[in-house]
Amino acid sequence: MTSIYRGRFAPSPTGPLHFGSLVTGLASYLDARSRGGSWLVRIEDLDPLREPADASDRILASLEAHALRWDESVRFQSRRHDAYADTIRQLLEQRVAYRCTCSRKELAANAGHHPNLCRERTSVPSTPYAVRLRLDDSTVGWMDRHMGPQAQVLKAERDDPVLQRKEGFYAYQLAVVVDDIDQGITDIVRGSDLLDTTGAQIRLYDLLRAPQPHYLHIPVIVNADGQKLSKQTHAPALDDHRPGANLLQALRALGQRPPDELPANEPDAILEWAVAHWSPADLPADCGTAPA
Repeated sequence: MTSIYRGRFAPSPTGPLHFGSLVTGLASYLDARSRGGSWLVRIEDLDPLREPADASDRILASLEAHALRWDESVRFQSRRHDAYADTIRQLLEQRVAYRCTCSRKELAANAGHHPNLCRERTSVPSTPYAVRLRLDDSTVGWMDRHMGPQAQVLKAERDDPVLQRKEGFYAYQLAVVVDDIDQGITDIVRGSDLLDTTGAQIRLYDLLRAPQPHYLHIPVIVNADGQKLSKQTHAPALDDHRPGANLLQALRALGQRPPDELPANEPDAILEWAVAHWSPADLPADCGTAPA
């Protein structure tokens, strides 16, 4: 693995940035900048049915308003379909992926097993199908920089993740690994709600003969009801007219201790201090609560 740090922030454009996504983006930014690395932005626009037309522009405008400036061009996953199709084709040819015609209802009724015997199929189905990764029974281990040693048990068939949905849309589990490999990402900082996806992603790195990145999963931000902030839980959009105050609140949510004398109206000054004092060791153990 290259010794040059390359990190990224990869929001899904299902709505504008909210406080929880700012916290994640800020953590990934600080981790990259504090280690002299590059920080990239990738828009995970894989599901056009859930994406307002202006969401990507609003996300990028919010990042700029908060002085979170990225290196290199913004990558849009909607423009990467050829790369994903090539990877699917490779995995199918190697028989480490398969075509699945089972519905969610059928899988649920059979404890995750495929009543249509999809893993044994060699021909292309005449009905709509998803493409799934073929897992083996295994335990995948890795060292998380915040959460410590991790061990995830993967069960063949039951845990096989979808790589391409029946509607033709490429799935997160495929696109995130393909793009992280292509962009040379060495370190991934993201919310702990994605921890359970890591084992299958590491397996995909192995199958694609690529080194796995280092992981740092941070506590997610929740609302007063204990729900993760998201569009589904009606998380309010960031107020881009108060970037300094937002950054100070985000730093405190990350367990950092910005001094009171930092100018609340100067996001660049706040980020300069935050980069110089970034301490992953001070990240909180549990979920943080969004400011009222």
